[in-house]
Amino acid sequence: GWEPGGPVQLLQAVDTEYTADAVEWCPLEGCRHVLACGTYQLREPEDESEQDVPEPQARLGRLYLYSCNDRSACSVAEIQRTDTAAILDMKWCHVPVAGHALLAVADADGLIGLYQLLGSKETTYTLQPFASFALSKQCLALSLDWSTGKAERTSHQPLKIISSDSKGQLHLLRLDEVGSGLHEVATWQAHSFEAWIAAFNYWQTDVVYSGGDDSLLRGWDTRAPGAPVFTSRRHCMGVCSIQSNPHQEGILATGSYDEHVLLWDTRNMTQPFADVPVQGGVWRLRWHPLQSHLLLAACMHGGFSVIDCQQATEKKQDTCTISVSHTLPRSLLYGADWSWLTFCRQPEAQPSSHSGFLPSSGPGAATEDETGDQGPAPPCPDSPTDDGSGSKERTPPRPSTEDVRKGSSQLHSPRTKICVCDSGMEADLNIHLLATCSFYDCVLHLWGWESS
Repeated sequence: GWEPGGPVQLLQAVDTEYTADAVEWCPLEGCRHVLACGTYQLREPEDESEQDVPEPQARLGRLYLYSCNDRSACSVAEIQRTDTAAILDMKWCHVPVAGHALLAVADADGLIGLYQLLGSKETTYTLQPFASFALSKQCLALSLDWSTGKAERTSHQPLKIISSDSKGQLHLLRLDEVGSGLHEVATWQAHSFEAWIAAFNYWQTDVVYSGGDDSLLRGWDTRAPGAPVFTSRRHCMGVCSIQSNPHQEGILATGSYDEHVLLWDTRNMTQPFADVPVQGGVWRLRWHPLQSHLLLAACMHGGFSVIDCQQATEKKQDTCTISVSHTLPRSLLYGADWSWLTFCRQPEAQPSSHSGFLPSSGPGAATEDETGDQGPAPPCPDSPTDDGSGSKERTPPRPSTEDVRKGSSQLHSPRTKICVCDSGMEADLNIHLLATCSFYDCVLHLWGWESS
């Protein structure tokens, strides 16, 4: 659990060993405590001097599965790791397939791989390979999206995946009814350079959007994909993130290396209705699973931001506020996702000294996996543990004597702690759990945020 107070609290930092660039909470009821993280590691050739032909860099990946099992701890534990090709994107299907949750992974070998989540809360979950599809030779699969993202979806709709690749192509795939395999519906050239991102209009799944390194944002009708429905040059650098709002029809968010998030009305793609400058290139955008106005942006060297789009989406005004933003020194934040778990407050009469609860201020306000309260992320395994913040502490925090002597109200008054809601309990929708992951420092971070 974490304690209210403070904009964002770091709850946990997990060493992913390889550079991490994709993180996804499972959206399915019963599996929402499951978190997947994908990594991408470039390995240099061992000895180039003896080779006439330079050996290409090897791209290694690892797929991690974590579980947030302890209802009061709000932390995750690793339950599985699978070595793969380098992972560039992944998404859970929003409906069960053959009775199980399904994770789709886009990798550096140009494959879209499907993994089935097997097991239950009582036993350990595992991801097992289910199906795969090779996009085309000598390309990287850069992104993917499921057609099932709408909040109130029907289970009858066909299951489709749109994927983009490093040759600028889009690939529309269909998962057949019995779920036994992926089949290609269409492939077409969409961009002249890398197609960084492809995404469905969740409300009209014949329509997909793509963004490329050519700075273009394009819309396509997959029933006649030869020519784009529109082309926008409104972003002035590569377009690398797109997501259709799952709660409100007609709203699309896009992000770019130009450090802007744009909001669009899909009925009129000539101009966005809101333009939000952020710090850092916007690699991923995620609408909140339960609240239609909150948008999470992974902003590379700019860390992450939560954008409140309520004024803009309800009144189509160009007013969005950044509710919270958090930078991480020496890291490049590529992956970010909201947890689908809901949280409750519980009164806590006595001060607690174990690491499950975070004092919201004061020295030692860190979990055992952190180094410093809101300070730099943990160092990579090979670097010394002192990260310059003066914090070498790796043990669970205790309230310091200094805090007690000051008569800190945090320690002496009844407090609330925050934990995962059980069914039947009333959720507090202002309490959010999110995960981010980053390059360079190889860390998966878990954050608690309390919106007002």
